Amino acid sequence: MSEIHNATPKQEDLTEEEFIELVLEEQQKALAQEREERIHGKKPKKQKPFVRWIVWGMALVLFFNTFALIFQIYSIPAIEFLKASTRLSTQEDIQTYKKAVVEISTGSSKGTGFAISPDGLIVTNAHVVEDAMSLSVVFPDEGLMKATLIESDPAVDLALLQVEAEQLPSLPLAEDPAFSADEHVYFIGNPLSFTGIANEGTLLEAIQLEDWQEPVMMLKAPVYRGNSGSPVIDQQGEVIGVIFATMKYEPIGRVGLFVPVQQLQLLLEEQHKK
Repeated sequence: MSEIHNATPKQEDLTEEEFIELVLEEQQKALAQEREERIHGKKPKKQKPFVRWIVWGMALVLFFNTFALIFQIYSIPAIEFLKASTRLSTQEDIQTYKKAVVEISTGSSKGTGFAISPDGLIVTNAHVVEDAMSLSVVFPDEGLMKATLIESDPAVDLALLQVEAEQLPSLPLAEDPAFSADEHVYFIGNPLSFTGIANEGTLLEAIQLEDWQEPVMMLKAPVYRGNSGSPVIDQQGEVIGVIFATMKYEPIGRVGLFVPVQQLQLLLEEQHKK
């Protein structure tokens, strides 16, 4: 079985898609740093002529290489998730779903979660919040809120957080979805350095992973780092699962993996008993 990758995988050999991920991340970091410097009025340090010539020479090389890379990027599916999100976000139902999807910050990393009740019960992956130095969530409209971890089950990679609020946007959970092959679904999350990215895919088959007692579902879709904790939403607008990882599955290639909503229902039942 192929290696499974969570939100922050460590690999020695990068595939083309993984290389594109890193490029996009670095672009976002560079833009953020530039904005920060402009806000604080920082000016670049003056360089010596010899150093300046070297820098300009390297810049020219990178300039031409970047153009070549851009043509490659826009010809492969790795960039399509941005185009798809722009298109999907014009739909009224997707706009509604996105209001309940949050960015989770642990002080050292970020991930995705989503509210399932108006009083602030939030679902994410256990690996997203493990070893968290602090916990906060950001709603698209309501903003930043402090969160508390109230339940975590690493065996199925699910966790429940609680924020103190009322009348929050939330997503309904499906009771017992059928998981039909080729079923069209949506998912929303914070991949790479972006937030609130909506995307779509199709269901594949269930698979039994090593060290897992229950099978998980495979999803043919552009799932990237940061999508951990993203809700998988069916055509009825109900959550049927929670994305937690990706893996390579031949002959299909890279696929997303999500925990079926039935496992989340069981975790909620255990929480209610306490």
